[in-house]
Amino acid sequence: MNMDPWHIFTANFGHVGMPYTAFITLLDIGLYFVLTYNVGRARGKHKVVAPSTDGPEVFQRVMRVHVNTVEQLLMHLPLLWLAACAMDDVFAASFGAVWLLSRILYARGYYRKAKSRMKGFVIGIFINIILFMGALAGTVASF
Repeated sequence: MNMDPWHIFTANFGHVGMPYTAFITLLDIGLYFVLTYNVGRARGKHKVVAPSTDGPEVFQRVMRVHVNTVEQLLMHLPLLWLAACAMDDVFAASFGAVWLLSRILYARGYYRKAKSRMKGFVIGIFINIILFMGALAGTVASF
């Protein structure tokens, strides 16, 4: 009788089909955790009690970085993985790493001054367009 029906203990650990894309995905989620922590810290510092999202401008900028990153992740992660499957693991992960750096640039700029966010934002959108085009080209070529 098999005592491990879901293969929790006997899984093939150390085998990920697209390790570079998986690693970038984990870094993306790590950034999300950091930004979530920053919102919590800003809530405490500026005494903004949940569920309120209104507070001083400094708090609103921290909150907007977090919310915008969630919005961008919703588009970025599927594009990242589709590009990895349709094109190449290294292709997707390379552009995914640039996207991650663009989000850090976006956050750092927005935390300082709202107008300073644009460079990171534009780079991130451009990277997602490249991932989209790669995913589309690789998928169409598969037919």
